Amino acid sequence: MNSYVQHVLDKLIAKNPGETEFHQAATEILESLSYVFDKNPDYEQSAVLEMLVEPERVIMFRVPWVDDSGKVQINKGYRVQFNSAIGPYKGGIRFHPSVNLSILKFLGFEQIFKNSLTGLQIGGGKGGSDFDPKGKTDREIMHFCQAFMAELYRHIGANTDVPAGDIGVGGREIGYLFGYYKKLANEHTGVLTGRGLSYGGSLVRKEATGFGLVYLVDEMLRCNGKTLEGKVAVVSGSGNVAIYAAQKLMDFGARVVAMSDSSGYIYHEKGIDLNLIKQIKEVERKRISEYVKVKQEAIFVPEFKEIWNIPCDVALPCATQNELDLRSAEILVSNGLIAAGEGANMPTSLEATEYFIASGVLFAPGKAANAGGVAVSALEMAQSSQRLFWGFEEVDSKLRSIMSSIFHKIDNAAREYGHPNNFVMGANIAAFVKVYESMKGLGIC
Repeated sequence: MNSYVQHVLDKLIAKNPGETEFHQAATEILESLSYVFDKNPDYEQSAVLEMLVEPERVIMFRVPWVDDSGKVQINKGYRVQFNSAIGPYKGGIRFHPSVNLSILKFLGFEQIFKNSLTGLQIGGGKGGSDFDPKGKTDREIMHFCQAFMAELYRHIGANTDVPAGDIGVGGREIGYLFGYYKKLANEHTGVLTGRGLSYGGSLVRKEATGFGLVYLVDEMLRCNGKTLEGKVAVVSGSGNVAIYAAQKLMDFGARVVAMSDSSGYIYHEKGIDLNLIKQIKEVERKRISEYVKVKQEAIFVPEFKEIWNIPCDVALPCATQNELDLRSAEILVSNGLIAAGEGANMPTSLEATEYFIASGVLFAPGKAANAGGVAVSALEMAQSSQRLFWGFEEVDSKLRSIMSSIFHKIDNAAREYGHPNNFVMGANIAAFVKVYESMKGLGIC
């Protein structure tokens, strides 16, 4: 690693002890940037890298709320406003018991690079709470969202910070959050994305991350003389990203044979019945094991990480961070894997990522491959600012164009720096160069 970049990384780790997720993300990104600083040693003089790894602002607050039994509950709330050099902070809000500052700094740091790659005017941020919406009533979730927004509203705005949904924050939660923001701020503006269509949302938002993932993987394969037609695919997860990635894979002629949730995975050799998956997960909100009660030729295995034992041509991890480890990568490669794309945030461990690249697997990292969600969020912002509403085909066409453009940016950067087909390096470098130029132009601030 470049000595200057290593110094910045060492200092970051020392100043942020115990933040393992943030350390992992920073290590993966900064290792790639060594090549930039080797080629452009004058970049060091601006100290942009030291500024980049420090959030511009971290907001932490308590969230007191009352449950249905009348008991007062207390949760932690956060917003990490990491970098606004390119545009307003943009990144999701996550409600999950695992939420802590390290995870949000990792996600916010990644978001800077992801948003840069879209080519749209959005910076990077992330927020959330350790609140667990599972098992809560609609009334309790509304009370929590209102208590959360009672503090957050002071720090966000259409031209300052525009949050969206993430794990645990779907359309219901966005509605409650936006409703209370509107009441407190006394304005109806595009301060949250992922809103309902009746009050300012955009078509394709639900499908965006899954569709975008497949659009990029398809472009990656085509540029390497391959297509998705006839390929066998495994998709982990069964939320929005996984469901709509599976749908788009099928549209392109691939056969999806396995999906999962936290309880395990299903394998259906003939191909997953996606309508049944949508019924179970989107309508009934039940475990994926319900699938085998209807499709008796399918099997259910109560260990979700073992989904990667299934032979496939294309693997799309869309569930959670570090779900695909080195052992799983070795099995996938030995079974003939040709391409993988990250639908979740950092679902592939560093060791597994390195193994894929060394083995010649076409690997699309999350900051590029799952940028479709934030891209359509930015399109929603554009519609809101102009008081316009675009049709499904128009938004979908813009999404596909953005994802194709992202692939060519990361492909060109990888080639320019002497590592063709290393799209992890290409994504980090292409994203950083734009952020660097913006930060340098703005001066020390």
